[in-house]
Amino acid sequence: MNNRSPALIDTHAHLDSARFAADLPQVIETAKAAGVNHILTIGCDLASSRASVELAATYAEVYAAVGIHPHDAREATTEAMTELKTLAQQNKVVAIGETGLDYYRDHCPHDIQQTAFRRQIGLAKEVGLPIIVHDREAHQDVLRILQEEQAQQVGGVLHCFSGDLAMARACIELGFYISFPGTLTYPANQALRDVAKTISTDHVLLETDCPYLAPQPRRGKRNEPAFVRYTAEELARIKGLSLADIARVTRLNAFRLFGIGAPDQRSRIAYPIRDALYLNITNRCSNKCIFCAKFKDFTVKGHALKLEREPTAEEVIQAIGRVQDYREVVFCGYGEPLLRLDLIKKVAAWLQEQGVRVRINTDGQANLVHKRNILPELAGLIDAVSVSLNAADAASYQRICQSDFGEEGYQAVKDFLREAKKHIPSVTASVVTLPGIDVEACRKIVEEELKVRFLVRRYNEVG
Repeated sequence: MNNRSPALIDTHAHLDSARFAADLPQVIETAKAAGVNHILTIGCDLASSRASVELAATYAEVYAAVGIHPHDAREATTEAMTELKTLAQQNKVVAIGETGLDYYRDHCPHDIQQTAFRRQIGLAKEVGLPIIVHDREAHQDVLRILQEEQAQQVGGVLHCFSGDLAMARACIELGFYISFPGTLTYPANQALRDVAKTISTDHVLLETDCPYLAPQPRRGKRNEPAFVRYTAEELARIKGLSLADIARVTRLNAFRLFGIGAPDQRSRIAYPIRDALYLNITNRCSNKCIFCAKFKDFTVKGHALKLEREPTAEEVIQAIGRVQDYREVVFCGYGEPLLRLDLIKKVAAWLQEQGVRVRINTDGQANLVHKRNILPELAGLIDAVSVSLNAADAASYQRICQSDFGEEGYQAVKDFLREAKKHIPSVTASVVTLPGIDVEACRKIVEEELKVRFLVRRYNEVG
């Protein structure tokens, strides 16, 4: 593990553990050296909650959560809840927890665990903090109580997630995040990797749960915050992203849930994902697709793409920087890039001089927008184009994509794809897996009628 890690956050640690008593300052320094800039230390009972608050006051990098673990649910008396409320109002306390249910160890009767869980959800709503949920072999009851207590009012995280995909989706529907520890790296834990692969990174956090659950390369040793890097690397591999992508997205998620760390706001125009650089040149679009994420949030893989104004060609070129760092540059962003045809031609000509591959992601309605066939103007400037088809007929397209041009837009997209083959070397038609879209019917149109490449894009996984 080298020290060139992008900035990461360990959202679940137990720094008050006796296993850190001899060298905690060094553990925190090692974490910083590994790029772990913030650590959330978690209370499991009143004593550890007090210790967590003290650790947050002592170390700039450390934040605290206060709560009572289900093993100690008998401790969640009225008097204890009063003290937890006082602790929750201390500086740098950002969550209530960990709380929840544990039917594996059964250190405490289920009814007492459930009462303590409900009380702490109530406390979280009272003080306006999210909750950190422990769930071990109690999935149905955890989900039921979260729903009954309307925990979505404060949100939170399922720490050290061990449920299945249905459980993950149900928790995400409630506004909760899913947190993965070092167990994601264990060879036998393919089921957890399958969950991680399927859910959007927009709902994921990283943790160590140290000193427990050391990742595979350190298994059997004391876990510590620096080792969150291993989980981040595994998640990047699973999602087909870079470590920098995972670090950026999970930092933003931690900021949104806990207010820890500051999200990166610098890449509004040129933003990297994996080994490509994407260009966000407009937020305008000729479609209003019902699945477009910008109607909820203008972020993509941790990048904030809400433009204060549209950039000039010179500003775009300045934002690009070293094109040699990227496999390709893509006109994409949260808008329809070909609305700015003149800018694209100028910037693409510059990019071609730099010897970098250039791609455009488009809705394919530019010829309607500009009232002429614009594709000959892109010849020699654009190496690849990806066009969103998203339907097998005009009525479905209009229902899903809501084109400014009505049902005429769908035929224009197909015509654009046919014409693009004459001027651009690589042409792809894509379809998003939105429920209700007939992917196989779209595939048949693309491969048999349009005769271009076909790409299926995962719904709710932008970027």
